[in-house]
Amino acid sequence: MSRVAGFTSTGSKRPEALFGSADPALRMTRSLGCRVWDADGREYLDFIMALGAVGLGYGHPGVSRAAVAAIEAGGVGPLAPVAEEELAAELCRRMPWVEAIRFLKTGAEAVSAAVRLARAATGRDHVLGCGYHGWHDWCQTGEAAGVPGSTQALYGEVPFNDAERTRLLIRAAGDGLAAVVFEPVILAPPDPEWLTMLRQETERAGALLVVDEIKTVCRLAVGGGCERYGIRPDLVVMGKAMANGYPLAAVGGRAQVMELVRRTWISSTLATEWVSLAAAQETLRVMDRSRVPEHLTRVGRRLLAGLAELAGRHDRLVAGVAGIPEMCHLVFREEPVSGAVARACADGGLLFKRGAYNFVSLAHEEAEVDRALGMLDDALSEVGRSIPT
Repeated sequence: MSRVAGFTSTGSKRPEALFGSADPALRMTRSLGCRVWDADGREYLDFIMALGAVGLGYGHPGVSRAAVAAIEAGGVGPLAPVAEEELAAELCRRMPWVEAIRFLKTGAEAVSAAVRLARAATGRDHVLGCGYHGWHDWCQTGEAAGVPGSTQALYGEVPFNDAERTRLLIRAAGDGLAAVVFEPVILAPPDPEWLTMLRQETERAGALLVVDEIKTVCRLAVGGGCERYGIRPDLVVMGKAMANGYPLAAVGGRAQVMELVRRTWISSTLATEWVSLAAAQETLRVMDRSRVPEHLTRVGRRLLAGLAELAGRHDRLVAGVAGIPEMCHLVFREEPVSGAVARACADGGLLFKRGAYNFVSLAHEEAEVDRALGMLDDALSEVGRSIPT
């Protein structure tokens, strides 16, 4: 019996989430580049990449050296570290829409901090969202045990890329709306008309526009979807690949809004441990030196094109592909098939997510993509043979 409730503390790493069943119940012991090793010493080519938290590859030597140096310098202390101000200044320099910033440890708490700031700025309570924003109470819908109904009543969802319906929902919220929070990519790029409408309608309503860049920062571009698509939010939330797998997230935006941290309480004991701050500083340097976003786009295009070809060849199992080159996946016709394919891939030495998303990294080259596509082809063929025509 596992002594970790629910098998693992990260829900998306449960075997049921990865493989659609309790088996294989894999636990890993090591990771390097784009490969991981399980408890039995078996090697896997990986495209899950810590759920998108790693953009340079596991154990990147430069990031590891920076982290070790920070550990040897003490790692944490009682005063604000120099590295905190240095990293904040560097992020603000690269992202002109971010005038001030606050660091946290996880994406979920960073988005929650953004929502609290929006409520403090507007004096309003209602929030509309689009995408996945974490596990905290404010954004849970449906049957969520332990979440007060009064809290759920303050949150609603808007449809991605549907300008007219989203406009109606924003206007219906009226002067009770504090913020609209959205991911810039949800299975597809954002429609420019939808983005323009979001900016115009939130300004009209006196609400804040918050971009959730947890998955997209340091992946689509160093400045994420805001940089690529020209979005100018009031607040932006960053995380995952920003520190190449070390626990760091941030909320930043207009200085006037960020100054409200003095009127509300947003704090965490280990928000300023400097191991993750050092990892993020080195990650940004590698992003520049190795032109990482360009690499992810180039290699990701090869992956996306290969997935589209597989979808056409195995159309009895696969309905198509979704996502963008940097983060994509196959769309299966039936849920059980997706699990069977994921299990067959793992049996063959490939970790490939059966839904959103799979991620390329600096450690992936064309050879790794081509090998993965071949393994996926084999897995799809194997599963296809087991299903009656």
